[in-house]
Amino acid sequence: MATSLARFDPFSDLVGLRDRLFSEMSSSTGRHAAPTTDIYTEDDSKLTVEAHLPGFAEKDVDVDIDGGALVIRAQREERETEGDKKKKYVVRESSSSYYRRIILPEQADEGSVTATFDQGVLRVTVPYKSVPSPRKVEITPGS
Repeated sequence: MATSLARFDPFSDLVGLRDRLFSEMSSSTGRHAAPTTDIYTEDDSKLTVEAHLPGFAEKDVDVDIDGGALVIRAQREERETEGDKKKKYVVRESSSSYYRRIILPEQADEGSVTATFDQGVLRVTVPYKSVPSPRKVEITPGS
C-alpha cells in the first residue's frame, strides 16, 4: 500500500485571499486603491514630496506642518440629488479621502515649506536649513 504525502502550507489560503482582496479593490475603483506618493531629496538641499491625487481638486487638499511632521489630507465628496430619469434614486453619494503624515528631518526649514498643485499632482518642497560646515581644530603641542 503506497501513500503519498503532501506538504501542508498554512499560508497558501491567505496568499490567495490577499490577492483576491487587492484585485477587487483596484477593479472596483477603476484605479489603484491608494494614490502614489513619492518622497525624495534633490542635491541634499531639500526634501520633495509628490502625492498623485487624481480626481481631487486643489480646494480638496490641505497641507500642514504639525509637530515636526508634514501632514497631507485630501477629502472629496460628491452628492447628486437629481438622477437620471430612468433611475429612481433620490440621493447618490460618493467620497474619497487621502491622508499621509511624514516625519521631517531635523534640518528641515519648516518656515519655508512650499506647495503646488498641478493636474492632480501635489508637490511639497521642504528646504533644508544651512548646516555649518565642520571646521578643523588646530592641535598645539602641550607644555
